[in-house]
Amino acid sequence: MNFAELNQLRPDLAFIADWVQAGSQVLDVGCGDGVMLDYLQTDKQCSGYGIEIADDKVLASAKRHVSVIQQDMEHGLGMFNDNAFDTVLCLSSLQMMKHVEPLLRDIARVGREAIVSFPNFGYWPHRTALLLGKMPVSKSLPYQWYDTPNVRCATIYDFADLANEVGLEVMQCVALHEGQPIHVLPNWRGSLAVFRLRKKTS
Repeated sequence: MNFAELNQLRPDLAFIADWVQAGSQVLDVGCGDGVMLDYLQTDKQCSGYGIEIADDKVLASAKRHVSVIQQDMEHGLGMFNDNAFDTVLCLSSLQMMKHVEPLLRDIARVGREAIVSFPNFGYWPHRTALLLGKMPVSKSLPYQWYDTPNVRCATIYDFADLANEVGLEVMQCVALHEGQPIHVLPNWRGSLAVFRLRKKTS
């Protein structure tokens, strides 16, 4: 898979991929169908693993020649040593976790850097839906309240507070909408939050 194909399929991933250095050791936590690791391996000569629980997505990753481990992310990353990876990705998966803080600490432990993305609950259509008395449904939150896999809702500011609490430094923070960075009123106009993080140095 090349950049043009990735950008057409998932413009948000194409933006995030630019933050991953060529030749890096990468762990993709909640790798889905493996499209991101496929691109990183093919176009940026990265290596590493994906973690995924769903049978169909594990199979899709394997078909892309991605090394995938079938495991529930809620069980943590104990199989990996400290700083085992240059970059740990957790893209649009963290909001599906019941225990966000322990997983985020584990991500920080096994990676020298981490890139985390999640639907921004502060996005203006989400706020408008709540004002109208309805749970938000949008491209970034495409589920009804009764069938959503998302169990956590956060804004850009919420996640920045959590990152600080668990000892992470925010290297970059960008709000995206349909893969494009939003510079003006990002917490209002960005549907997807993306953070690049590393452990704070004392």
